Amino acid sequence: MRLLIAALVSFVISAIAGKILIPVLRRMKAGQSIKEDGPTWHMSKQGTPTMGGLMFILGILCTLLLIGWTDIVRGDFRALFVFCFALVFGVIGYLDDYEKVKKKENTGLTAGPKFLLQLAAAIAFTVLLRHYGYLAPHLYLPFVNLVVELPWVVYMVFAAFVMVGCVNAVNITDGIDGLAAGVTVPVALFYTVVCALWGQTALGTFSGALLGALLGFLIYNFHPAKVFMGDTGSLFLGGAVCGLAFALDMPLILILVGIIYLVETASDIIQVAYFKLTHGKRIFRMAPLHHHLELGGWSEKKLVFVFSGITLAFCALALLGVAQRYWIP
Repeated sequence: MRLLIAALVSFVISAIAGKILIPVLRRMKAGQSIKEDGPTWHMSKQGTPTMGGLMFILGILCTLLLIGWTDIVRGDFRALFVFCFALVFGVIGYLDDYEKVKKKENTGLTAGPKFLLQLAAAIAFTVLLRHYGYLAPHLYLPFVNLVVELPWVVYMVFAAFVMVGCVNAVNITDGIDGLAAGVTVPVALFYTVVCALWGQTALGTFSGALLGALLGFLIYNFHPAKVFMGDTGSLFLGGAVCGLAFALDMPLILILVGIIYLVETASDIIQVAYFKLTHGKRIFRMAPLHHHLELGGWSEKKLVFVFSGITLAFCALALLGVAQRYWIP
């Protein structure tokens, strides 16, 4: 019941925040600049307010303070750590969005500083979880219910690679109205169900709040979008998704619940590599995959429903994969 209340409270706060934030962003002229090399019909979205991720970040923060405060008081800081970890990425995204708005073009922070900031955040989060005893240097293998021990140094390198990769994969997925939020809703639901069955109320409050806040945000972000989440939102979401996986000590589950993020990123990497190797040839009409399908005639609504449906199916599979660990004797 508590996790359901967390989702409901976060939904309401996020939805109300949207009513206030969108007009403010318009007055600030915080409009999105659209890439000229994207689908031509996307140019009609030029000037749509960005940085809308602030509304679901606020919804989650308020819910943690209202409902999750008892966990923090009794010394369970896992949800707080995951939120702060995601927030650091959100701040990096905000700086990126601010640069784009200021320059009136779709280029923000340079890749080098952005990567170093993300890497530092990943390392700090891992060290923090280890210090408080929330993380051990082993990998849980879903379905076979086995644990593989790793040296701490190896685990740290693995964790940093996965975290930075996951965050940027979510960012790549945020390319059309409602896609990143729509795909992340089943992921948040998966974490909420796992926490409920496991009895992990602190992280369950966070994941429930994430679920509710995204649904509130989709009121404004579903096609035709009145606001974009921006890098502020997409990098925060990436931090939340991978932060929960590590806090629950099951990072490999990201392969299943994050299947769309992985496919989207892989399509981008394949396109760039093939283009360079063949001196100008392409495998996809346009990368990442959602643009390829758009150019093939798929509507934005169809893409969101199909990609979210695929994610939901893989999340159900992931739930079976961790069943033995959490609630089956």
